[in-house]
Amino acid sequence: MAAQGSPQGRDNFSVINFNIAQWRAWAPGLESADDWRTWCQQPTVLPRSESAPDVSFLPAMQRRRLSRLARMAFSVGWPLAEGLQQLPLVFVSRHGETPRTLDILSDLANDEPLSPTQFSLSVHNAVIGLWSILRNETSEMTALAAAGDGLEHGMLEAAALLNEGAPAVLLIITEEQPPETYARWIDDVPFPYALGLLLTPGDEWQLELNTAAVQPTTKAQWPHALNLLRTLLNEQGACQHAWKNRVWNWQRKS
Repeated sequence: MAAQGSPQGRDNFSVINFNIAQWRAWAPGLESADDWRTWCQQPTVLPRSESAPDVSFLPAMQRRRLSRLARMAFSVGWPLAEGLQQLPLVFVSRHGETPRTLDILSDLANDEPLSPTQFSLSVHNAVIGLWSILRNETSEMTALAAAGDGLEHGMLEAAALLNEGAPAVLLIITEEQPPETYARWIDDVPFPYALGLLLTPGDEWQLELNTAAVQPTTKAQWPHALNLLRTLLNEQGACQHAWKNRVWNWQRKS
């Protein structure tokens, strides 16, 4: 991983380099690599669904505690972590456990007693806590919520871990489709999805941040995690993501 700073003509600039060794993704009806290749060629909004990924590799009692958000994270992350020891994890979700949160708020509004278990599993770092317990994993883990460019902030966190000597870092980004109650405020999750990336040191990919003279852009049709997956599977050389005063440039170097 390499970092550079402030070349002439840029107010703020940084570059990180890394390899994407493996990836896995899940959405309702999209589970295999071939499913995702087909979707990436002609992306469409998936019909609303209550289906959840298969996590039968976990003990039955533990599976029952997992929300769909957690199941999505485990379904993409567990195979990528297979055979790896001391694997740092960066977990990213902008909205987190919105269905659990709404249930808790509804109980409060109705003066009903709150479930301690429901509350403990609704917090933003619940997924990495469960991951640590179920995998007996004690390496560094981080849970991030970073608005519209959480994927890139997760990449920066992962790059820092690689720079500190980690041979690999697991990055998982996932979003649950929010309840209809939140429709006025959450409009960036077209369907529930999860993307897992196993990152290693190298220079296959470069991520550059530019905050100089950013022009307003139209809202992207798809969350950037899905746009990055489209770039990977359509074998494109680059993609760009703008959020507020930040423009993130992804480039495949080799």
